[in-house]
Amino acid sequence: MARPMNHPDPATILAGARLLPVLTVPTEASAGPLADALTAGGARCAEVTFRTPSAERVLKAMAAHGGLVVGAGTVITPEQAERAVAAGARFVVSPGFDEEVVAKCRELGVPVVPGIATATELMRALKAGLDIVKLFPAEQLGGLRTLRALAAPFPRMRFVPTGGIDASRLAAYLADPAVLAVGGSWMATADHLRRGDYDEVRRLTADAVERSTT
Repeated sequence: MARPMNHPDPATILAGARLLPVLTVPTEASAGPLADALTAGGARCAEVTFRTPSAERVLKAMAAHGGLVVGAGTVITPEQAERAVAAGARFVVSPGFDEEVVAKCRELGVPVVPGIATATELMRALKAGLDIVKLFPAEQLGGLRTLRALAAPFPRMRFVPTGGIDASRLAAYLADPAVLAVGGSWMATADHLRRGDYDEVRRLTADAVERSTT
């Protein structure tokens, strides 16, 4: 993750939380109740993905909630990074490594966590001065075995594995010293939001927070 001058150390946010709910929110109306449920469950930060037309409005509403440090996910262009920061994103997450997105985030003074899936991409991230990356899609790539194989030659790199991880795998990932935090969407799925089942979001979040601290 790039750390611009005069910006709070982004690793502190993720290391303190250890859990990053990844949210694809269809409508702005869900933003407030969702933020309430996540914070009631003990979440400290969240990633709003840029996968829906309302993503900017959702991000802005959740950032204004005040209970969460909110970032933008699925950011794949510099222009999206600009829009995300304008909407209140405190950090940016990308599914892959793109030099232009990293450069734009540095220009904007916002931390960026790019995705990697190979040793070659990891070396490019290191060359760009990054020390935190997202392993994506983690489980589909081989899970902890792949993460450990990638981490071994790069001992100063920290990982935020995301993709296919659920509550049953959370503790195993967090037990690895190379893992800074884990991203996941099981706490607030599309079905939960479609049904408006915020009690279940709170329950699943509380369960995940407990698993991440034991």
